[in-house]
Amino acid sequence: MNTNAQAAKADRLRILHGGTKILVLPNAWDVASARVLEELGYPAIATTSAGIAFSLGYPDGQHISRKEMLDVVSRIAAAVRVPVTADLEAGYGLSAADMADTAKAVVAAGAVGMNLEDVTGSTEDSLVELNLQVDKIRAIRKASGASGVPLVLNARTDIYLMPIGPAETRFERTVERLTAYRSAGADCLFAPGLTDAETIRRLVKTLGAPLNILAGADCPSLIELEKLGVARASTGSGVMRATLGLMRRIGKELMERGTYSSLHEGAIPFSELMGMLARHS
Repeated sequence: MNTNAQAAKADRLRILHGGTKILVLPNAWDVASARVLEELGYPAIATTSAGIAFSLGYPDGQHISRKEMLDVVSRIAAAVRVPVTADLEAGYGLSAADMADTAKAVVAAGAVGMNLEDVTGSTEDSLVELNLQVDKIRAIRKASGASGVPLVLNARTDIYLMPIGPAETRFERTVERLTAYRSAGADCLFAPGLTDAETIRRLVKTLGAPLNILAGADCPSLIELEKLGVARASTGSGVMRATLGLMRRIGKELMERGTYSSLHEGAIPFSELMGMLARHS
């Protein structure tokens, strides 16, 4: 992909965050899952870092290397025509210079967007100091802009998801961080773990910027999220884990009952998958 075409895809993805219709992104973890979503008509593909890590035998939480993660992202970006935004966890580095290197690698992989978390581990003491996180975002913005493909940056805080700190101060601390990330150049702001409708509405109004919510069992429906003013909804590793759940049910049925009903229900025909993937081989 040439730089102009890639930059045009970045522009298209950025525009998708600004309309009245919510941008829905069921995250993909490989080429086949990305192609299925593209065939359904999704206007962009988001990857799941946890899903990709799981598929390669790693636990979530930056145990996979940047190269291994971006190798998969690159294959996905080359296989679909729509914009691809990559979940890069905390950026696979600790400094702003590391983030600049990651941004350049994301562009080289063919993606046009990037998720960036503000925790580097699985405990709340891994929360990145606010000023350093702001510097990281600025470095991504500068490095990707210099490359000719300004990445659509989705800046995330895990205050609700982990959760971090006293419950009564989470909203104010989330606003503080996400406002700073927006000022540093983030295009979209991500607050996973937030599921209360009124709090979501309040956050949308307070931020005055595109907000990404992690869709899940306890979350309002997509129709409700759109009414609340949410710009983007993603599923994280949810679709991948649901797929593995189906695999476990199939395995259990074969082992315990010796039947095949769950093997065939809803399966995409072999010939359809062959045709879907052959168009991009």
